[in-house]
Amino acid sequence: MLGAIAGDIIGSPFEFSPIKSTHFPLLSADSTFTDDTVLTIAVADAAMHDLNPVDTLKDYFSRYPERGYGGSFARWARSERSKPYNSWGNGSAMRTSSIGWLFNSKAEVLHRAKAYAEITHNHSEGIRGAQATALAILMARQRATKAQIQREISAWFHYNLDKPVDAIRETYIFDVSCQGSVPQSIICFLESDSYDQAVRLAVSLGGDADTMACIAGGIAEAFYGFIPEYIAEETRARLPGEFLSVLDEFAPQIRKIKPA
Repeated sequence: MLGAIAGDIIGSPFEFSPIKSTHFPLLSADSTFTDDTVLTIAVADAAMHDLNPVDTLKDYFSRYPERGYGGSFARWARSERSKPYNSWGNGSAMRTSSIGWLFNSKAEVLHRAKAYAEITHNHSEGIRGAQATALAILMARQRATKAQIQREISAWFHYNLDKPVDAIRETYIFDVSCQGSVPQSIICFLESDSYDQAVRLAVSLGGDADTMACIAGGIAEAFYGFIPEYIAEETRARLPGEFLSVLDEFAPQIRKIKPA
């Protein structure tokens, strides 16, 4: 999960200042956590403690209201409403990394990813994006090969994962839909040879950089088994204490889980 949060922080300066290159500083004075991190922590907190997910997402929003949320989510979070609003946006995918770690079977991960997505994102594409991200993380931590991950995600979700990053980058524009950002983020992981490169590739597409790096980074951490120490340290240094408490509780939880 720290890999997803680090991706968010790394991508944050480029969300509205796109860059079409992998040559950029991974962390700078402008690198900060966004709504991706807030809601990633919220989902992990709810999943670990069996909290009401609607109340938990709204509570975290109320504590960190100025972190770049989508307009529909912000209106929902401020309202008395608890019903979802049929979103197909990538907010469902960006917050789901903990699900791929906390549960140990495909059926359970798909079920839980759907449940946490449809709190707000009950459109089929919103659910599909969250499930694809969580399943990729599950498979990565269970030592599936990249070829196996690509085949499974392509077959299950009908995503085209064959187009290379260089070809995507040429015409790619900012896109907050699951269908227009989740497959591309997964491809960035598939083409990478390290955590750092996965995140750099995601940012280099010039799109929704923080969210795409969050998605790619979450999968890359699970596959490569770690994120570089300096990135981990710099990421933690940018987080509030209560986020660190959730992360520190999360780490031993996932160590209890044996790969299938």
